[in-house]
Amino acid sequence: MTPVGLKAPPRHAPKRLATEADLRALQRMMLRALVEPLTDDDDLAPRWHDGRPMAEVAAEFIKPNDRLSSVDRLQIYARCYWYRLIDCVYDDTPGLRAMLGEKKFSALVRAYLAKYPSRSFTLRNLSSRLAQFIREEPRWTKPDTALAHAIACFEWAQTVAFDGEARPVLTPDDLADAPPAKLRLALQPYLTLFALDWPVDDYVIAVKQRETLRSEASNVIERGPRAVSRKVVPRPRRKKTFIVVHRYNLKLYYKRIEAPAFKILTALAAGRTLADSVEAAGRNAKPEQVREWFATWMELGWFCKP
Repeated sequence: MTPVGLKAPPRHAPKRLATEADLRALQRMMLRALVEPLTDDDDLAPRWHDGRPMAEVAAEFIKPNDRLSSVDRLQIYARCYWYRLIDCVYDDTPGLRAMLGEKKFSALVRAYLAKYPSRSFTLRNLSSRLAQFIREEPRWTKPDTALAHAIACFEWAQTVAFDGEARPVLTPDDLADAPPAKLRLALQPYLTLFALDWPVDDYVIAVKQRETLRSEASNVIERGPRAVSRKVVPRPRRKKTFIVVHRYNLKLYYKRIEAPAFKILTALAAGRTLADSVEAAGRNAKPEQVREWFATWMELGWFCKP
């Protein structure tokens, strides 16, 4: 199976690079060799995707030297590629890794990267489809697929909030003469709303704090590292939680909100008018509460023009 988004390589590497088409063919051969999943021993697959021995294929476009065969040299590049990507996903998803455990998480990441290899010039986007993959192939995370999906979504939202697009902030003057029945407010593109069945924000914070303690303890002799390494963050218990992942003054934040506030923001994000959005909050939302919420949201710069 060709990884998603990649063109199939030619059957054979060009014998010489006479044209740009030859160069592109060679590049596709090399790329396909690099993104081919490694074996359980972190070696290249013994056979190419069409069944030919990998050693035979590697010899078509990589020369051996006096110490390494063609396939040995290719394997060095493949391992460097895979280890770099795996490390990046590890760094991006500490909560998911802690919840699944190292062995299960490693299998998930390798399967994910095999199906969705990097297609961006920046590693920032590497985990962008991890939550989608968890839904598509739940066998890697069962029986905790729903929780794994929630954590993956939450951790990707942090990346979006950290450096996602920001549009000009709406000011009180922009709202002064606009009737609520016609006024529409957009939310900043870097902001993500969550209605989750677990308090994953507390869980991810606890995991990060544990990792920080481990890092600090690594410079301490004897008992320190051992005591820290035994600390396990308990999995979150089910609890309906409404969270906004956003940034303020170039820093990442998670903000808990109440259910009526979540309904208002969700309605605004869907393009409904201000009046309709406030009405969506229901009778439990008191006018003074709504005013306080909007004052906070305006101060945080959450609104922009549609």
